[in-house]
Amino acid sequence: MERAHILAEALPYIREFSGRTVVVKYGGQAMVDVELKGSLARDITLMRYVGIKPVVVHGGGKAITTLMQRLGLHPTFVGGNRVTTEETMEIAEMVLVGKVNKEIVGLLNQCGGRAVGLSGKDGGLIRARRVEDTNLGLVGAVEQVDTAIIEILEREGFIPVVAPIGTSQEGQTLNINADAVAAALAGALRAEKLIFLTDVDGICRVPDQPNTLISTLHLSQLQDMVAVGTVRGGMLAKIDACATALRQQVPKVHIVSGLRPHSLLLELFTDRGVGTQVLL
Repeated sequence: MERAHILAEALPYIREFSGRTVVVKYGGQAMVDVELKGSLARDITLMRYVGIKPVVVHGGGKAITTLMQRLGLHPTFVGGNRVTTEETMEIAEMVLVGKVNKEIVGLLNQCGGRAVGLSGKDGGLIRARRVEDTNLGLVGAVEQVDTAIIEILEREGFIPVVAPIGTSQEGQTLNINADAVAAALAGALRAEKLIFLTDVDGICRVPDQPNTLISTLHLSQLQDMVAVGTVRGGMLAKIDACATALRQQVPKVHIVSGLRPHSLLLELFTDRGVGTQVLL
């Protein structure tokens, strides 16, 4: 009976979101744990089977750092952003596009999905500009998104998987924060939702105390929490991305733990959800 109740609860959400785009930003420990990777691949494939059009944007910072260290290089960060020299950019592109992206594509296809890997270079998907902080090197910010290639893939039933690499107007390859890429894509695609899978349960009134999880917040409330230091550190880039997506008319942004199996489905298809939803 409990399983039947869950299925019945999911039905109106499946009906509501069928045919709509949902952008999923995939990152954190969920990209490392074998069981979590398999679970997420099955969940995203299920979304596609019930008519939702998922678009996956992934990070891969840990994998980049690991390879750099194996090559005797020492990663440097400024304000949470990786300093990206030409050598680092070459490694980042190799890891993000050639390794991490194809691993996600392979998992989705193994689960019965039809996934296609992309970077921002493909089809002119993401044009970027170098950030103003010249100390960061080849780090970019999204300037323009051309969604044509993703719309073609969605129309044919494929699941696009996007690595956060873009190209400047001059043809320079740039490393872009994956949260920012996810927000820009969600806005350009007029997505129904943007969901961040993270290493925390969501936004808590008291940091690091899951029993204070807030289920719904407005952007202004979230920005107040940033101002007083309740939200800080690695979450700040996600808050900026939340603001970008909401201001581009994405109705809801969700911050959900990727460490819980099936948290994506629970957030989408149940009344209470399991993370924090942010509204404008």
